[in-house]
Amino acid sequence: MADAPAPSYLLVLALLVPVIGMLAMTVARLLGLRRVEGIAAVAIAGGLAIAGAIALAVVRSGAALTYAVGGWEPPLGLALRADGVSAVMLAMAALVVAFVALYARPQFAADDDAPEGRRAFAFWSLLMGLWSALNLVLIGEDLFNLFVALELLTFAAVPLVCLDGRAATLEAALRYLVFALIGSALYLLGTAILYGQYGTLDIATLAGLTRPDLATHAAVALMIGGLMAKAALFPLHIWLPPAHAGAPAPASAVLSALVVKAPFFLILRLWFDVLPGPPSLPAAQVFAGLGAAAILVCSVVALRQERLKLMIAYSTVAQIGYLFLMFRLTIEPGVPAWETIGWTGGMLQLVSHAFAKAAMFLAAGLIAEALGHDRIADLAGAGRAVPVSLFAFGLAGLSLMGLPPSGGFVAKLLLLNAATLAGAWWIAAVISVGGLLAAAYVTRVLKRAMAMPPAPLATRPVALSRELAALALALIAVALGLVPLQPFELLAIGRP
Repeated sequence: MADAPAPSYLLVLALLVPVIGMLAMTVARLLGLRRVEGIAAVAIAGGLAIAGAIALAVVRSGAALTYAVGGWEPPLGLALRADGVSAVMLAMAALVVAFVALYARPQFAADDDAPEGRRAFAFWSLLMGLWSALNLVLIGEDLFNLFVALELLTFAAVPLVCLDGRAATLEAALRYLVFALIGSALYLLGTAILYGQYGTLDIATLAGLTRPDLATHAAVALMIGGLMAKAALFPLHIWLPPAHAGAPAPASAVLSALVVKAPFFLILRLWFDVLPGPPSLPAAQVFAGLGAAAILVCSVVALRQERLKLMIAYSTVAQIGYLFLMFRLTIEPGVPAWETIGWTGGMLQLVSHAFAKAAMFLAAGLIAEALGHDRIADLAGAGRAVPVSLFAFGLAGLSLMGLPPSGGFVAKLLLLNAATLAGAWWIAAVISVGGLLAAAYVTRVLKRAMAMPPAPLATRPVALSRELAALALALIAVALGLVPLQPFELLAIGRP
């Protein structure tokens, strides 16, 4: 399908609106405006509308949207591009950010001169910066530009981990930063090799130039290795559980739903758009093996956790493993990867996990606020204290378990069918066992939370609006189960 001929300024707005929101907050603070969450709300509403407009334009045109920065086409200039996958992920990011903001508004609404004021300003500013960097990852076409976007994403995400300033979260943030910087160094080294080989870093241009030689494969291997560390693929995941579990609930939701998806998205771009020739089956088997190990090992570890947020964090690592199965399951002789059910299943897993995991972290945060802790063994009575939150947690859990009618069910069923058709029975077995393990750790929480407490609980009230924000994300994760069980045309728009 050909790209749309007219430049799309919507892509520029998707980057600028969050930045304008962040700058407006800074100016407002300098002018003495005491609270900035209202500015964030306006920016988020604008960004949500832009993401929707991009998705609508891609669907209507049946082609990718493009924009050459400054009117200079690559390789002299930089290009932005949104195909079907990018449009879906832009919309996903906007929705998650919007509901997280609704949830966080009462939590980060302190006056600037209050003790919590600086923390609130930092949260909203970092959220806007993170969102803009994420959008750049999703629509950038230049590999060095994408490196810059990844760095901006890291430097917005790391402070969110340690917003409360506790020693434990500072240590988790530092570990996250170290892994991210190692990943960045590997990515940058691979980028330099590619530039030395081909004299351009534009992905579309590279797609027609790359040769199957040692330098090209070494460069892409370095870049993918760095991105695997950033995506927390097993066994490079050790930074993720303490970082995501220690952050405030809204930050955990954004980190787990969106930030770890950015490096995975770039791995997809490198694998399908930069590497020459048909995909390598042995390399795809390695990805699938690491993904399978993540599903099995981290699900078992999640089952053994004593704290709710840590359990959800280990579940994130396990669910990321499903994404790496798609590299093996999209290899069908004579069939483009994006026309396989493995492609649709993998992308649906990415999106449904984002909504489900954001809902679970938000619900877990409310449960912890109401009870004063998140110890799983002491959750008895949570079902009466925060019933909407627990319902949201359970609905989101359906997607993780792969039960109907959730999006996770359709995603895992598509992956299971793709594994069966490919004769990859061991992958089919891992998907099935992974679903059972997810059911075990989710039902363990629900069973404890629904139990009668041994003594009357002294709970703190939580705002219904915050519970509804978590519930809305869980309902979206379930509604994705309406996606048809076949290759989804939207995800193939703009592909070669």
